[in-house]
Amino acid sequence: MSPLDCAGKLVDLTQPQVMGILNVTPDSFSDGGKFVSVDAAIRQAQTMADEGVAIIDIGGESTRPGASPVSVQEELDRVIPVIEALRKLPVPLSIDTSKPQVMKDAVSAGASMINDVNALRAEGAIDIVATLNVPVCLMHMQGGPRTMQQTPLYNDVVKEVKDFLSDRVDACTNAGIPKERLVIDPGFGFGKTPEHNFTIVKHLDVLTDLGCPVLVGVSLKSTIGALLDDAPVEERLYASVALAAIAVLHGASIIRAHDVKPTIDAVRAGQAVAYGYNRKDQT
Repeated sequence: MSPLDCAGKLVDLTQPQVMGILNVTPDSFSDGGKFVSVDAAIRQAQTMADEGVAIIDIGGESTRPGASPVSVQEELDRVIPVIEALRKLPVPLSIDTSKPQVMKDAVSAGASMINDVNALRAEGAIDIVATLNVPVCLMHMQGGPRTMQQTPLYNDVVKEVKDFLSDRVDACTNAGIPKERLVIDPGFGFGKTPEHNFTIVKHLDVLTDLGCPVLVGVSLKSTIGALLDDAPVEERLYASVALAAIAVLHGASIIRAHDVKPTIDAVRAGQAVAYGYNRKDQT
């Protein structure tokens, strides 16, 4: 697979990579409040870079089930100072947002990728991204963050997720966004039951047929808590990294995670099984 060109910072997708999560929010489900100060965010980003992360994904609005929305200005106030402080890192920065104005201002500040849980469906989003010359990740979500976990329902979750992502890829290419800038995400935990989530991971190879890198975010999510008899967030790491390795085995190119070093180790193990052991690649 070709490298992902993040405004000149290349992400090698000939082997699976890890995207580190940096939430500068007070209310995210796993790390809300830990990195709201610029200094704390810088320290965490540097730690992730030192551990070998390929992309750092910066979010200023929680998308956990039931989370309250924030204004454009509040989101900008949270993310722009962090992006400006980190823009000289060799690691590309992704902005995790669904708001077109935040996308535009974040890229101007130094972000070189967009990660949108709404798959550029907000008014004006697709047209703005077509002008920004950076990659974008399109995620599937049934419903919205505030209501998505109330009654998730599918006849065939894999087919419906694939059809949705195929339609969004077509919409983007028709709007002038080159396909080589597109990444797709099935939306583990976004409007899906645990059964839906595990079924999607098992059949990730179906999504690779769309010809875009597949990003998967399973890290510490409530589905894992349910699997482990309602385990709290701090007890979900081992299952998270196991799922990361399984996702790689089924075709994932990028794993989005809170815990970078353990996830990189798991991804390398999955890579060795899926693509063959190569000592040089595993160092």
